[in-house]
Amino acid sequence: MKTFKNLYSKVYNLSNLILAWRKARKGKTKKEYVKEFEKATIKNLLELQNELKSQTYKPQPLKTFILRDPKTRKISKSAFRDRIVHHALVRVLEPIFDKTFIFDSCANRFGKGNLFAIKRFCKFIRKVSRNGETNGWFNNNQVKGYCLKADIRHYFQEVDHNILLNIISKRIKDRELIWLISQILNNNVSGNEKGKGMPLGNLTSQFFANVYLNELDYFVKYQLKAKYYLRYVDDFVILHNSKQQLYFWKEQISRFLTEELNLELHPEKSKVISLSRGIDFVGFRNFYYFRLLRKRNIHKILAKIRQYKEGKLSHNSLLESYNGWQAYAKWADTYKLRNKLTEEINNS
Repeated sequence: MKTFKNLYSKVYNLSNLILAWRKARKGKTKKEYVKEFEKATIKNLLELQNELKSQTYKPQPLKTFILRDPKTRKISKSAFRDRIVHHALVRVLEPIFDKTFIFDSCANRFGKGNLFAIKRFCKFIRKVSRNGETNGWFNNNQVKGYCLKADIRHYFQEVDHNILLNIISKRIKDRELIWLISQILNNNVSGNEKGKGMPLGNLTSQFFANVYLNELDYFVKYQLKAKYYLRYVDDFVILHNSKQQLYFWKEQISRFLTEELNLELHPEKSKVISLSRGIDFVGFRNFYYFRLLRKRNIHKILAKIRQYKEGKLSHNSLLESYNGWQAYAKWADTYKLRNKLTEEINNS
């Protein structure tokens, strides 16, 4: 395994900090905290550089708020200057670790995402069902394959800092860089057990989530040798012709998560399901020959239209939301629904 040293200076290099600042401000230039920082951008970046260089840098307390969309989640926002540090750090680490990630790790990676995951999932469905037909395992009255649909219980709250740092330290032999990562991890949500958890909302949390579960990916792909495996953050699926094989793998994965990563499968959300029933994955319910949008995604856009009709939302804001929703919804069988909603908006 290739290891990397002397990386820390690359993080606080001024050119890297400037690029990180540009990334952090993208889409947020009208925010007051960005305007405040940019009253003296170079001065503030140089101060940040000096703090990092002298290892006196300390993240500011997180601002936490509750988001109900549709389930209740605790989102924690870092101060803008800390977000610059996050971008600077990930810019150095991502090229090293991304090369080690499996092809079907789909979240928070360049060129990947939920639509990539959906396309791969549908390809896997076709492969599994075709394999069954070709080998004479199915007749017209039988289901064409099964899916282990799994979710890791309270994933972001349960990530073990020591395990994560040990995983990173296998490749990164730089004490100063490990110190910075520890500073970020220790700036955690109040109420979390010490040495555990990462705040939802941080760029570093998204990146470290993939680093941590890359261990699971390798176990599933190279030890269990599961061919049709996909992971999107802490949700993952495995497809196979045999229900018994998936139950066996589920037990093996559960043991691996407990013993190696100090995690556990969600008991209610981790099940073996017939593909004929449709599999709920990354926003869609996926069947053999068609795809449906989750009801909650339809309810969200209907709520926006209702707000617009009640005068609580501007026309431009509605169009912005609707265009984004439409680009996503078109990947499901929603042609009639999209036409109906477009007509409703145009006639409002």
